Amino acid sequence: MKAPTETAQRAHPALHPTILEADGKPAFVVLRYAEYLALTGAKPDPVIRAPRIPTDGTIPHEVVSLMAGNSWSIVRAWREYLGITQVEVAARLGIRQPSYAAMEASGAKPKKTTRERIAVALGVQFDQIDV
Repeated sequence: MKAPTETAQRAHPALHPTILEADGKPAFVVLRYAEYLALTGAKPDPVIRAPRIPTDGTIPHEVVSLMAGNSWSIVRAWREYLGITQVEVAARLGIRQPSYAAMEASGAKPKKTTRERIAVALGVQFDQIDV
């Protein structure tokens, strides 16, 4: 792997390419995804941007970090990680947003059946929010 060349930096100062060589010659250029989108005019692929929900029942580090770093409930951390609004989750639950907001507050203790419904609304396993 090589650092960006001076020529590439002068031509496109916002780019941060990595040039990969094969047989001592430049073969591939690796760009940040945002740079690729800017160059091609392509729209972001929602599948690439979508957060990953582990199928093995584990909780992503990002969710734990959001929870611990902000003193959030696990439910709020998951919702924020997934990029879903309170209004969207409330609609999936068939309730109003203020009622849902109370369920994800730090000190809230929703009943097990409510937590199960929230897990379904978020698309995660019950064990992933029952901590």
